[in-house]
Amino acid sequence: MGELLIIKKFIVRKLYRQRMWLHKHTNINNLPKGLSNKLRSSKEVKKAIKDLLKEELLLSKPTHYGLEISLNPKKIKEIENLVE
Repeated sequence: MGELLIIKKFIVRKLYRQRMWLHKHTNINNLPKGLSNKLRSSKEVKKAIKDLLKEELLLSKPTHYGLEISLNPKKIKEIENLVE
């Protein structure tokens, strides 16, 4: 399994466990927390987040203090498949 897929699964699982759907969101800088130092420092984290946003599995909410991220409730089946 590639690093990118591992990081994507980690991010989606983390948000899924914390029930970060639609109006409940977290700062984009909190997403890599919990990953190993090797994975956290790679450029793959930014690429994984960007891919998840493109696939519309994640929703973004710009704020004056940074970008906030939550799961897209319209893509619940794909998210649950990625989590398992």
